[in-house]
Amino acid sequence: MSLRVAQAIAAKDLRMELRSRSAVSTVLPFAATMLLAFGFALGPDRLLLTKTAPGLLWLAALFASVELCHRSYQIEAANGALEGLLLSPVDKGAVYLGKAAAAFVQLMVLFAVTTGIVIMLFGLPVGPAPVLLVLTAALGIAGLSALGSLLGLLAVRGRTRQAALPVIVLPLVTPVIIAATRATEGLTQGDTAGIAGWLSLLAAFDAAFLAAGYIVFAHLLED
Repeated sequence: MSLRVAQAIAAKDLRMELRSRSAVSTVLPFAATMLLAFGFALGPDRLLLTKTAPGLLWLAALFASVELCHRSYQIEAANGALEGLLLSPVDKGAVYLGKAAAAFVQLMVLFAVTTGIVIMLFGLPVGPAPVLLVLTAALGIAGLSALGSLLGLLAVRGRTRQAALPVIVLPLVTPVIIAATRATEGLTQGDTAGIAGWLSLLAAFDAAFLAAGYIVFAHLLED
């Protein structure tokens, strides 16, 4: 039953995105503009651009996740769908997992596009282990989706303002950003030493965020 609820919520959120295209029209231009701004700020030094590219890529992913998750809840709050979720006799934890899954799919698409932008602008190499690079992206995006889908609810339930969301999210998600950046940096430079440790750290934080979200989501929805 919980799995069916999660699948239904994820499918609903993805259908809403296909209709509204908010990620394409707002989140993607925001991430691309931020990358361009950093590129111009760092100057024409190709070596410096390549070295900073992994960190800039994950910084763009972080802010894109905050914006995307907030917009997801904002749309539902505007049409009263959040009240429907609150009153529905379903497992609220499954609702959270469904929303996190939908955010994961959308962010993975955005991450793929922004990675292409970074490769073109900053000369970021793919490296000799693209499968591990994709796994790093999936684990990192899973952590951002899990935390963003939980804290994005705060902005529409009167707990905090949208502008304050990055301030709240950043301290919590810093280990994910650091681990994903270090793993991406090593893989793009052809250095796979220590990658297993960074991936294990990402998986551990993903599990912790998902477990916390599953438990806490119902309380945040009811407040």
